Amino acid sequence: MSNISTHILDTSRGLPAAGVGVKLERLDGEQWAMLTNGVTDADGRVKVLLPAGMVLTAGTYRLGFETGVYFQGLGVAAFYPFVEVVFTVRDAARHHHVPLLLNPFGYSTYRGT
Repeated sequence: MSNISTHILDTSRGLPAAGVGVKLERLDGEQWAMLTNGVTDADGRVKVLLPAGMVLTAGTYRLGFETGVYFQGLGVAAFYPFVEVVFTVRDAARHHHVPLLLNPFGYSTYRGT
């Protein structure tokens, strides 16, 4: 498993949010550097976010979620076209799980395990 993982729960439906585009970036100086992207599976997870062979290092990272496309596919009008979550990795040896609780008019995130 990657040292960074995520999953999305659509709290309005009580189901995992499958098919959501997710990208991972790292702050490099004053610019964001794209590391990888993926799509949530049927369980709402992107289990491997770091590219093969990439070692997680301390720094600032950003997860971007394509929430507008997801809700559009469900025929639901939503307020947020995308969600960005910025977080700091201090101990690169630890696993960093960043879940997203999502509904058409709000979202929440937390440091998971």
